[in-house]
Amino acid sequence: MLEFINDPVFRDFLHSLNTELNFKTELTWLIISLISSMIGGAIGGILLAGKEIGYKFAATIGSLFAPIGVIPAIVLGLFMISLLSK
Repeated sequence: MLEFINDPVFRDFLHSLNTELNFKTELTWLIISLISSMIGGAIGGILLAGKEIGYKFAATIGSLFAPIGVIPAIVLGLFMISLLSK
C-alpha cells in the first residue's frame, strides 16, 4: 500500500487535482461529486421516508435521484472554471 502512495505518478496526479484543470481532473472531480451526492441522497431518503417505505428502499431511491440535480451543476461549474482560467 505504501508503494502506491509513494508512487511519483500518483503523487503528481493528486497534486494536479488541486492545481490544474484538465480532462483527468475534471472527470475525477465529477466522480467524487457523484459518489458524495449518492451518499447524501441515501441519507436524505432514509431521514425523509425511511419509516414509510422502508429504509433500504428509501436509501436506494435517494441515491438514484440525488445525482440528477448535482451532475449538471458540477459540469456547468467545471466548464465555467475552465473558461475563466484561460
